[in-house]
Amino acid sequence: MAVEIPQDIDATQALLNQGDYIADRALATTLYLALNMGKPLFLEGEAGVGKTEIAKVLAQCLDRRLLRLQCYEGLDVSSAVYEWNYSRQMIEIRLAEAAGSVDKANLSQGVFSWDFLIERPLLQSLLPDEKGPPVLLIDELDRTDEPFEAYLLELLSDFQITIPEIGSIKADAPPIVIITSNRTREIHDALKRRCLYHWVDYPSAERELQIVNTRLPGIDRQLSRQLVAYVQGLRAQDLFKLPGVAETLDWADALTQLDKVALDSEAIDNTLGTLLKYQDDIAKIRGSEAAQLLEQVKAELAAGAGG
Repeated sequence: MAVEIPQDIDATQALLNQGDYIADRALATTLYLALNMGKPLFLEGEAGVGKTEIAKVLAQCLDRRLLRLQCYEGLDVSSAVYEWNYSRQMIEIRLAEAAGSVDKANLSQGVFSWDFLIERPLLQSLLPDEKGPPVLLIDELDRTDEPFEAYLLELLSDFQITIPEIGSIKADAPPIVIITSNRTREIHDALKRRCLYHWVDYPSAERELQIVNTRLPGIDRQLSRQLVAYVQGLRAQDLFKLPGVAETLDWADALTQLDKVALDSEAIDNTLGTLLKYQDDIAKIRGSEAAQLLEQVKAELAAGAGG
């Protein structure tokens, strides 16, 4: 039996919590509206803040099929929407020729039918599914070229796709569309107007601590408090690439694997590569800067505990 779309903001937040996704009220509100208005949800934010994970959690908790279109420069219709199975078409033509029964009009119509169509994620998202409309994740749209972005306008406006040889295919019920962007370039206003928009920011210390403890329930509570405070401190530094929530979780997992119950300078220096992905950032923090930030974190946590 299909899982129903949540009918209020609290139910939407509870649905995300069910998938271990700790969302703030603003995000839960925007997602609730997108689901109930049948509008695509456009999520922007830095890499690693949990944009893609929202689509995964929705698919899991609503028991829907997840269709993921990973965007990249040069992405075209044949990779995203559909393409013809040319090898099968050629075999069909050769068989017809060998049988001596070539009716060019019928053959041409036959090889450009559904039987010879390879369905890609965008087309698949419009087709009926026994579990209900799927979750369509268009991930990192900012990596594509503007012509492909323009192609999406028909899909997002009318939830239909036109195949010249077949005609227009329109969804009986629109898919749940989640579009993400890391904002490496601006997305055109025409596309944004078809969506509800939300900026996914780095979480507060309190919410990030909740995320770590939820995703890694076995982690030492002292360690989780220290590492979250440390990451929050790193985000205040002038770095080329600030660590996201994904990096926080990787670091927490790495420290747990090393049987750490508290942060120390050596562990930080040896595991900075799980948090920071650029050598210049690592070189800047490793050593005295890392030790100084650790002392600051411990002092702030001690003061908070004392207060």
